[in-house]
Amino acid sequence: MAPPVSTSPLEAVSTASLIASDQTRAEWTIEELQAASPSTGRVDKALIKLLKDDRARALLSAMAGNSPFLARLLVREAEILPSLLSEQASQSLETLLKACRAEMEAAQDQATLMEAARTAKRRVALLTAAADVSTAWPLESVTRALTLLADTVIESTCRWLLRRSAKAGDIKLVDEKVPTTGSGLIVIAMGKHGAFELNYSSDIDIIVFYEPDGLEFAEGIDPGSFFVRLTRDLVKVLQEPTGGGYVFRTDLRLRPDAGSTSIAISAEAAETYYETMGQNWERAAMIKARECAGDLAAGRRLLDMLEPFVWRRYLDFAAIDDIHSLKRQIHAHGGHGAIAIEGHDVKLGRGGIREIEFFVQIQQLIGGGKSPALRGRATIKMLEGLVAEGWVTDQARQELSDAYDFLRTLEHRLQMVNDEQTHRMPRNKEGVACIAAFMGFADEEAFRLRLRTVLETVQRHYAQLFENEPSAAQEDEALVFSGTDNDPATLRALNEMGFSGPAAVIDIVRGWHFGRIPATRAARSRELLTKLTPSLLRALATVDNPDQAIFRFDTFLSGQPAGVQFFSLLYQNPALMDLLAGIMGSAPMLARYLSEHPNVLEAVIAADFYGPLPDEEQRSMEVAEVVQEAEGFEQTLDLTRIYAREQMFQIGVQVLTGTAPAREAGQAYADLASALVRGMVPVATQEIEHNHGRLPGGEMAVVAMGKLGGSEMTATSDLDLIVIYDFDGENSESDGQRPIDGVRYYTRVCQRLISALTAPTAEGPLYEVDMRLRPSGHAGPLATRLRSFQTYHHESAWTWEKMALTRARAISGSPEMRERVSSAVAQALCEEREPGAVARDVVDMRARVYKELGSEDLWDIKHGKGGLVDLEFIAQGLQLMHCQDKPEVLDTGTRAALEKLVRADVLGSSLGEELIIAADKFNNLTQILRIAVQDKFVPENAAEALKSRLARAVDVPSFSAVERELAEAKVVVDRAFDKLLTKVAI
Repeated sequence: MAPPVSTSPLEAVSTASLIASDQTRAEWTIEELQAASPSTGRVDKALIKLLKDDRARALLSAMAGNSPFLARLLVREAEILPSLLSEQASQSLETLLKACRAEMEAAQDQATLMEAARTAKRRVALLTAAADVSTAWPLESVTRALTLLADTVIESTCRWLLRRSAKAGDIKLVDEKVPTTGSGLIVIAMGKHGAFELNYSSDIDIIVFYEPDGLEFAEGIDPGSFFVRLTRDLVKVLQEPTGGGYVFRTDLRLRPDAGSTSIAISAEAAETYYETMGQNWERAAMIKARECAGDLAAGRRLLDMLEPFVWRRYLDFAAIDDIHSLKRQIHAHGGHGAIAIEGHDVKLGRGGIREIEFFVQIQQLIGGGKSPALRGRATIKMLEGLVAEGWVTDQARQELSDAYDFLRTLEHRLQMVNDEQTHRMPRNKEGVACIAAFMGFADEEAFRLRLRTVLETVQRHYAQLFENEPSAAQEDEALVFSGTDNDPATLRALNEMGFSGPAAVIDIVRGWHFGRIPATRAARSRELLTKLTPSLLRALATVDNPDQAIFRFDTFLSGQPAGVQFFSLLYQNPALMDLLAGIMGSAPMLARYLSEHPNVLEAVIAADFYGPLPDEEQRSMEVAEVVQEAEGFEQTLDLTRIYAREQMFQIGVQVLTGTAPAREAGQAYADLASALVRGMVPVATQEIEHNHGRLPGGEMAVVAMGKLGGSEMTATSDLDLIVIYDFDGENSESDGQRPIDGVRYYTRVCQRLISALTAPTAEGPLYEVDMRLRPSGHAGPLATRLRSFQTYHHESAWTWEKMALTRARAISGSPEMRERVSSAVAQALCEEREPGAVARDVVDMRARVYKELGSEDLWDIKHGKGGLVDLEFIAQGLQLMHCQDKPEVLDTGTRAALEKLVRADVLGSSLGEELIIAADKFNNLTQILRIAVQDKFVPENAAEALKSRLARAVDVPSFSAVERELAEAKVVVDRAFDKLLTKVAI
């Protein structure tokens, strides 16, 4: 049995168990102490007398001969050694702590305060080592002494800082004698600090909370900012290195959501956090929480409030899973897979201290909700409690208690050597021999046998605790995201998966579990996410750049308004997870779209999502059904936007995955846009009819231009539109209560239609609309009467306007009105014109476009020389030059127009075929890029999956072949432009 706590180190010394592994250093230290003792002075005489005592020399030799750190400390603190070794250890501790409090509270400045704390740390460390090595103190007294020092320094610092603030006029104290009383400042000790189990070179884990109404603050002083500054100063006093060293390295990361919260948190915010987003690992951490300084009454109130969070009467499956993950976190540590001696980590390794602590804490978590007797902090006392409650046998308690005592003592010896926070045994035989001597073992092999026996005993009991749990090899993934420190094995596993920044991945996942985003704020969401995380990470790891993919997925997940439905969707549809990973990894544009419109994912699980894309007629029927479901104009806008997003996403996914050929995308996007415009026209018209009635004989057609007119839209295309109307007579008015003339009537219908298409509702805009291709552009009226349209194109239109008109396609209106508009367009296009003049205008227009927008970049498919614009100019120019004689060459689509020009012998079949092939390549590549890439395409930054998809789009085996094909196509188009237009223009 250990000697009583009242014993002095000298009284407890057993010279037989005191061994110095480095006798030379031991003798040198004794000599230094003797040299520091001249023949005069009371203290000096006491030291001389002490050094003549065989017990003292044996103790000092064992301390100095096994620890360079203690050797230096003995010499530095020589003057207090006589009292330190001769007096009762408990009395010496009380004296040192009392002196610490007095000196810190009397400090005139922060530097003096810090030096007083460091002096106390050195002296208590020396006392603790002497009492420990001499066995004057049992383990419980050693750890308690170190903990009391931490409490004393923290409390004294808090008092000093509060007094300083009061003197500065920032606050008014409740109790000037004891400034922390009623201050609302709460310092909670966590972990070993909270349990009075600090080790010799321990960090301390604390959380700082505050009640903002405890102090009276001066005008302009914000309580939150005040307590953050105070906490920062407290940490500085504790851990900033000075000439006197440091007191305690201080960790604040156990506070709620440490990655995104201030270092001091209000008690109210803490209550909200733990009630709504508290993690299961935080329950385990809170078992040892203790109010250690500050306003102790407020701290007690806070911990009382947290009791229901920590001690749940019933644990759900997610909590049990998290408890098992705590167990895996130990076993996942590299280098701890087997019991060893050299290099073994006595804390985290197999059979180590952490397994004993978790053995106790896990059973506390499970049983403490129903049994208050299991709610204590101290490991050994709770082992006794587990026996009393029938959870553990007395034999197991005895074996684990003995093991805990041995391993904690060994831990202290390891740390005493150089005052390092280490838990590892030396990595060589000589180092192990030194530690064996420090532990009092004259026989190194006896020490090795004892250590191995202890580790195996702990491992056996710990394994039995989880004997019904699947082994690590059977588990899906031993990935651990709980706690504040990154688990080494998880870092390794993520790196092996393909993540180059595994620490960042852990931070992202940990942020999800902290409920930092709406999707994970509900407990059920986090439970589902816990189950999904390994599968999700594996899916993301299959893409070319997993790190980029998880960042994009994080952005996407952050946009989810809630998580239960989404995570359930993933859980029930594993293929959806693979699809998401593919999008995040290879299609940043689609990933962004998904982030902005996450609800479109629901469409993926529809049975027809990967079926044939609907044609324009089917689209029109679907849009009509959506409009019919809506109640009122605003809901119509929202529902059509939801429908459009789902359909655009479907097209994009089908093209990206190869389910639909890229060449079909332009038509699919155009069919969708045409149907939506057609569906919105009556909605816009009804709004005007409601206010102004109908216009006798009035008709209107919406004419698609540009990419929509040519059925060559992409995922990012806007709508080029013209609105043409007609009505009876010259001065017709509408027949409503507020009649207006025909011009204003259709102008308002047009305005309402544009608003219906572009207005940013809660569901966002539908399309961007460009009306600049109407007669006279911005200078002309928004809607154009049919005869004015005809007159303008007969008398005033520029060649470029005629070129644009080759793509005009009426997409709404009665069949008769659409036919009238189509005839007017054909008439305008087929007027007599001199081919050379047309060619000159096209060549001039090309030069202007290239000067403003052109580039030499191969992947500028649109504006680069020989690119898509040049190809469109060829088709449009040739149509204008020949349609008066051969109207059959007219077609709104570039590819179709080229085919008609070949059939009409305007284009030679060989050159025409080359241009058609170029058109297909340009279109297919552009469709993929508009779906996948948000900005400029840079091959060096592109995912391999995207490059492979581009290769499939142009039917070549590799990306290098894509670039070769693209370059050759541009050469073909450039030469064709010169042959067909430039030479004609001369």
